[in-house]
Amino acid sequence: MTFQTLIEIAIVAGTAILMVFCVVLARRLRRLNDLEDGLGGAIAVMAAEVDRLERSIRLARQEAMTAGEALAVQVRQAQSERARWDLHLKMRSAMPPQPERSPTPKLRKRRVSADA
Repeated sequence: MTFQTLIEIAIVAGTAILMVFCVVLARRLRRLNDLEDGLGGAIAVMAAEVDRLERSIRLARQEAMTAGEALAVQVRQAQSERARWDLHLKMRSAMPPQPERSPTPKLRKRRVSADA
């Protein structure tokens, strides 16, 4: 046996070992990418959950914007009413005090008797 033959036997043995490694790796990848049990299924479920969460976030953002706009309208109304109330108080304090009125006696109706 020559050195050349030993090298060729080593190359064939290495190739056989690499072939077995590739077969084992292919099986593992096939199981990993299985849509029902493997990582592929988990990725599909996660992608669906991400889509659902993105829709929920968009909806929540729209509701928050709507609520914020409604709140801004109510704040403007409250500020307007507050300004009117302040004006009312200023006008009231600027007016001279009203003299106290004495209560007027209530007049009673005369009863007319039936025989008169």
